[in-house]
Amino acid sequence: MRHHVLASASPRRHRLLALVISDFEVVPAEVDETPLIDEAPRALVQRLALAKARAVASRSVGDPGDDVVVIAADTTVELEGRILGTPIDADEARTMLGALAGRTHLVHTGLTVRCGAREYCEVVTTEVDFAVAGTGLIEAYLATGEPLDKAGAYGIQGLGSALVAGVRGSLSNVIGLPIEQLVTLLARLDPA
Repeated sequence: MRHHVLASASPRRHRLLALVISDFEVVPAEVDETPLIDEAPRALVQRLALAKARAVASRSVGDPGDDVVVIAADTTVELEGRILGTPIDADEARTMLGALAGRTHLVHTGLTVRCGAREYCEVVTTEVDFAVAGTGLIEAYLATGEPLDKAGAYGIQGLGSALVAGVRGSLSNVIGLPIEQLVTLLARLDPA
């Protein structure tokens, strides 16, 4: 029997995974998410997704005899080669939102599916166009508290959608779990 494990405490990833898998366990991975010196954004999310999957797979999860499938992801925002992670406070969130305003940025998610010795990892990238946002809109958004726990200081699935002018690619990727690619990687566990 398959036992699915989400290696993340993110409520957004939990909601997205529930769209394709009805029963799974949440086991947050504890890994250092600090970028390496000169690490590219795509390399960062791939490395962290792999590390999270491996950390959770090394723990005793599921029942003996189960095929344990660990699903791990890491998301970051890239603006002109610069990584915009989760802001440490409102001032950093304000700076990030101001930098994104009126510009196009990339959202990268590293996604790993691991079952026993089989391990598949992909990086999904989505382009996001931000609207030109005035100080008033940014301050109103900051006052909601929503930007403080999200890469790039915004949540496209919430009030932050008011800042977004367009998306090219996977919307679920921007939220933190590219469902389309996840379904593809899960299918690789059961080749026809």
